[in-house]
Amino acid sequence: MSEEINVQESVTEEVSQDALDNFVSLKKGDSVKGTIVKIEDNQAYVSLGYKYDGVIPIRELSPVQLENATDAVQVGQEVELKVVSIDDNKESLVLSKRLVDGEKAWEELQSRFESGEVFEVVVADVVKGGLVADVGVRGFIPASMVERHFVEDFSDYKGRTLRVKVKELDVENKKVILSAKEVLDAEFEQNKQQVMASLEVGQELEGTVQRLTPFGAFVDIGGIDGLVHVSELSWQHVAHPKDVVAEGQSVRVKVLKVDPAAGKISLSVKAAQPGPWDTAASQFNVGDVVTGTVRRIVTFGAFIEIAPGVEGLVHISQIAHRHIATPHEVLNEGQEVQAKVLDFNSAEKRVSLSIKETEEAPEQPAQTSRPERAPRSPKIEEINNPNVSLNSSSMSYSLGERFGDKLSKLK
Repeated sequence: MSEEINVQESVTEEVSQDALDNFVSLKKGDSVKGTIVKIEDNQAYVSLGYKYDGVIPIRELSPVQLENATDAVQVGQEVELKVVSIDDNKESLVLSKRLVDGEKAWEELQSRFESGEVFEVVVADVVKGGLVADVGVRGFIPASMVERHFVEDFSDYKGRTLRVKVKELDVENKKVILSAKEVLDAEFEQNKQQVMASLEVGQELEGTVQRLTPFGAFVDIGGIDGLVHVSELSWQHVAHPKDVVAEGQSVRVKVLKVDPAAGKISLSVKAAQPGPWDTAASQFNVGDVVTGTVRRIVTFGAFIEIAPGVEGLVHISQIAHRHIATPHEVLNEGQEVQAKVLDFNSAEKRVSLSIKETEEAPEQPAQTSRPERAPRSPKIEEINNPNVSLNSSSMSYSLGERFGDKLSKLK
């Protein structure tokens, strides 16, 4: 029995001696490795093999503000740390993960800055003017460098993973500026060239309205935007794009023009739809009386819209039964009128209309007997003599006056 006790004491002494031999000697500024053994809301406890466990305050866990220590480390995780302060009398050992991560980060960030490497970061916080990410040090993404488009509210960006590049690096002032927009711009341009190379004039595609402007709508057709000019949104007149489409709306468009050099794509919504003349051919027949609106008045007549996008001409001679000098005597732009279809040619997009044929002709005034004409004077043969008057009475006078003296001698 006594032999067993002696053996046990001997083993205990060896273990204790091994433990003492493994105790590390620490001082401020030392770099050490340890294992997370416990986590509280605002700190984490680390086993280093020292006489007592060390503590990492939440402010020393990360270069960015954390709400909980578990946002940075987990129990059982091995970490590299730096001794911030040590007091064996109080068994106080304060450690920092942030300082070690920062020392390693600058070298890596410098390499990424020089190479233009794209890497992922998680948004740790949303602050005034942009976003903050932990890249070993505090990385800042200005609001203007987050997306390719303007973002009004970044409140839902916390926790998102973004792909970024190092835009600016200032080791001396501990400043790191990151940009997600540059990554998106580069990807957009690459995709844009690929999509544009695949487009053909006349091709029809499904797209999504992205933005509206007074002059048209920008439609996404596979990662790039094409412009639908306001005149190409509808067969009818459109005052503003918002009157016919909305952001997020799916539309079918037709490719009108592709300009890779300028990076521009012209699209049309109306060209991808049946034209008004295509459908009008089955709507109207010669002889039909239709209701339309006066759209334009010209000197020779008026153009009447009888269906959206379909206008017919009422010649000035077909406006009224009476003679008019100008269509403005009878018609006004915007006026609703009835007209009869005289001719309809959808192939040539031409319609001839008549307003007067929809109205009853006014009665003609009764004709009265013509007054008797006065007897005509006898026709006098033209005499080519400047001395002879064409007036009969003056002619008689001149003859008597000329030959009267000779006649008197014959008496």
